[in-house]
Amino acid sequence: MLYKFKSKVTGDLIMLQANGQRMLEIIGKHSAAEPSIKGILLPEHMPHALEALQKAVQLEEAQQQAAVAKALAEHLPPPRFEPVSLRQRSVPFIDMIKECLKAEVAITWGV
Repeated sequence: MLYKFKSKVTGDLIMLQANGQRMLEIIGKHSAAEPSIKGILLPEHMPHALEALQKAVQLEEAQQQAAVAKALAEHLPPPRFEPVSLRQRSVPFIDMIKECLKAEVAITWGV
């Protein structure tokens, strides 16, 4: 399954289900108790969404750096991480949110 994020000012953004759900979880629009198959991100909620995504990226990078430092300190091989980081996966979504915020246009999505 795919998530398709749409707006009137940007091209469509398509993500695999797991990646789309992760983005929506980070911005508080998806949970196991309340799955978000379809939804809307209003311009007034976009600053919070941007902040949440940026914090999540920083947290992931800090955790990875700590894991590498720990492995080096213990003379173990460095851990392996996902080949595509959260920073790389989130950039298109962050860009879309910024453009929509500037134009004051909502983002909608569906599976």
